[in-house]
Amino acid sequence: MSQLKNPLEVYKILPKSNCGQCSVPTCMAFAASILRGEKQLADCPYISGTNSALFAGEIATHKSVAQNREEVVGKLKKKISSIDLLSSAKRLGASIVGETLSIKCLGKDFFIDPNGNITSDYHTHAWMAFILLDYILKSKGGNISGQWVPFRELRRGARMSPLFEQLCEKPLKHMADKHTDLFKDLIYIFSGDRASNMFSSDISLILYPLPKIPILICYWERDGDIESSLHVFFDSTVENHLSIEAIHSLGTGLALMFEKVVLKHKHT
Repeated sequence: MSQLKNPLEVYKILPKSNCGQCSVPTCMAFAASILRGEKQLADCPYISGTNSALFAGEIATHKSVAQNREEVVGKLKKKISSIDLLSSAKRLGASIVGETLSIKCLGKDFFIDPNGNITSDYHTHAWMAFILLDYILKSKGGNISGQWVPFRELRRGARMSPLFEQLCEKPLKHMADKHTDLFKDLIYIFSGDRASNMFSSDISLILYPLPKIPILICYWERDGDIESSLHVFFDSTVENHLSIEAIHSLGTGLALMFEKVVLKHKHT
C-alpha cells in the first residue's frame, strides 16, 4: 500500500470486528479518525506493534489531510471577504449582529465576520467551519421543500453514497443499537425535534445543522430476524445550499459529534 488516502484503504487492514475497544464504535469510523489524525493504527488492540510500524509512513498522511482541510477553509475565507456578507443574511436565514452574521447551527449561535472568521461560545470543529463557509457562498436562498431524500438520490450523491453509508449511517446505527435511550436524548442536546412515524420508523429525529438544511434521521429497531436499520435523509433542496462534499462532511461530522457525546456519557 503506497499511501493511506482513503478510509476504505485503512479499513482493509483493520479486523472489521467493530469491537469498540479503540473508543470508536466501528472500524470504518476508526479508519476515518486515523486519517484525521485523531487516532493511530496502534490504538487498535488487534494490530501488533510491528504491523503498526510497517504502516507508519502511510499513517503520517493524516497530517496532509488536516492541512488540506485548512487550505480549503482558507480559500473559502478569501471568497467570503469578496462578497457583501451582511446583505446575504436574508438569503441564508441568518441575522446581523454588528458587522457579523449570526447563523444558528444545531441550535447554537455562530458568528462570521467579513473576513470569514468564525466565533462561537461553543467549540468550532474544522468540519463545521468548512460547512458554514460553503453554505454562505453556495446557498441560493428560498424555502425548503419538505420532501425527504436519501444521500444516494441527490444529483451528485450516488458516487459518494457507499462512503456516506460507512462513515455516517453505520456509526449512527451502531450507537442507536447500543444506546437507544441516549440516542433519543441527543435530539434535545442539539435542539432538534421528534417527528411522528416517518417512513414507519420507530424513532424519527429532525436536526437543524443550518437554517435551510434540516436533516431527518430514521431508526428501525430489530424485529425478530429482521436487523435494525438507520437512514439519514436530506431535504430535496439541500444541493441548492451546499456542495455535495459539504453535505457529505455534514453527515459524517454529525456522526462523529454524536460518538463523542456517547463516549462522554459512558464515562460519567
